[in-house]
Amino acid sequence: MEILTVENLTFSYPGETSPAIEDISFSVRDGDFTVVCGATGSGKSTLLRLLKREIAPLGKCCGRICYRGTALDALPEHTSAQKIGFVMQNPEQQIVTDKVWHELAFGPENLGWPQETIARKTAEMASYFGIEHWYEKRVSELSGGQKQLLNLAAVMVTDPDILILDEPCAQLDPIAASDFIATLKKLNRDFSLTILIVEHRLEELIPICDRLLVLDAGKVLTCDTPQAAAARLADRPELLCAMPTATRLFHALKLTGTCPLTVRDGRRMIESAFDHTVRALPPVPSCEHGRAALSFEGVFFRYGRELPDVLRDLDLTIFENEIFCILGGNGSGKTTALSAAAGLRKPHTGTIRVFGKKLKDYKNGALYRECLAVLPQDVQTTFLKNTVAEELADANIGASDFPFDLTHLLSKHPYDLSGGEQQLVALAKVLATKPKLLLLDEPTKGLDAQKKAAFIQILRRLKDRGVTIVVVTHDVEFTAACADRCALFFRGQAIAADEPTAFFADNRFYTTAASRMTKGYFDRTVTVEQIAALCALNARKGGTTC
Repeated sequence: MEILTVENLTFSYPGETSPAIEDISFSVRDGDFTVVCGATGSGKSTLLRLLKREIAPLGKCCGRICYRGTALDALPEHTSAQKIGFVMQNPEQQIVTDKVWHELAFGPENLGWPQETIARKTAEMASYFGIEHWYEKRVSELSGGQKQLLNLAAVMVTDPDILILDEPCAQLDPIAASDFIATLKKLNRDFSLTILIVEHRLEELIPICDRLLVLDAGKVLTCDTPQAAAARLADRPELLCAMPTATRLFHALKLTGTCPLTVRDGRRMIESAFDHTVRALPPVPSCEHGRAALSFEGVFFRYGRELPDVLRDLDLTIFENEIFCILGGNGSGKTTALSAAAGLRKPHTGTIRVFGKKLKDYKNGALYRECLAVLPQDVQTTFLKNTVAEELADANIGASDFPFDLTHLLSKHPYDLSGGEQQLVALAKVLATKPKLLLLDEPTKGLDAQKKAAFIQILRRLKDRGVTIVVVTHDVEFTAACADRCALFFRGQAIAADEPTAFFADNRFYTTAASRMTKGYFDRTVTVEQIAALCALNARKGGTTC
């Protein structure tokens, strides 16, 4: 039975001449797990928000959306609020109360449930999601992963029939994201919960979904099983690059047969088709380090006198003209270190130097005059104007000055942009300050795979111009592709800084799908390109394919 039906749906934002989505039709069966993907700005978030009446954007809408055969705008308010659950990308935007148990009870209280029912339901959800030990905590004390899990639990406590999620893993570290996705899979499997999710992290989602809905420029390109949908993308490299590693490798090697979706099936494909006489590519010469651009020496920082240290004796040196990526779990101190480096947080012990000069010696804003710039995790905090054109004019740049094409966004309000588009506009403003040291906090959040590849080229061009770049990120694939060096943060310290191939090849969890796929068969391979190069150097097994 179809739980959700969308027929000829077209939507345009106010003042826009072209629609954000156009003539979209598809249906979702009861109990289906559907993944929605597409390029940045293809209309994914707009589509999802239109499916939840309470947060639908303002604009001109035509077409029909039905829940269990009833038009969405004809549903009783109680049914709409309870049965269609929605989890946003940024957990901070969805949490409305001060304590965990208050957040769990908020939905049922607003639905008018009896107190004994609320108490039973919140206890049940806390037990199911394993959050009893922080049930009494203040929400402000939770990590990003805990906040997103709380959001999910707070939605599930109202017993929805369909769960809609808009990039829920965007701000989660790889392990927390895997745990979150595993929870969604369990909800779908154990309770036949219908799930519709937008994500750019598709490595773990596509193998478990029933349907893959691909949007292209606001229209449905395909809506089919994962294998069938991926096969249709063979001649669309800008969309294929977002598919799982095994799928991309299958097409890169021009193999035939069933296209693999998982690391396990990708491993079997490689082993069945190629020898491994040549196990590793020649090592790339390491870069010589110049002088320090940013250094932490014995840095301690805590957010309150009675609170534990977030940074604990942090020692780290980042050299001039390198791209340095900082990985680590939510709450490990990554963003705090970036804020301290920018002079926004003052350590209670230790020294931070920028280009050899102590932070306290930069007077009267000299640190921010063509020296250091920060792109914050919440890029909306950088927007002050009503249109993108005004934002760029305020930064004294034009849309054509930036490597991404921003001209089609000029008339839009910054808050009406997709998450990825907001990242690009904010980055344009930051680069207009001409920094020598650029600090980026989760800059690839919301970017599709093609935009991410273009973003890497921008970072490399900036590096060629002498800019030192420090990136806090959860994106291990991005790090493997662009970093000169990377480090893992753990409990406020930088652990094991190294170049990406050596760093990821020795890891089991904080590593790429390519590394997991080839571990023990090929050595030191952490990208699809490296696997394809090694396959080309090895003989095919009897001319067989996968």
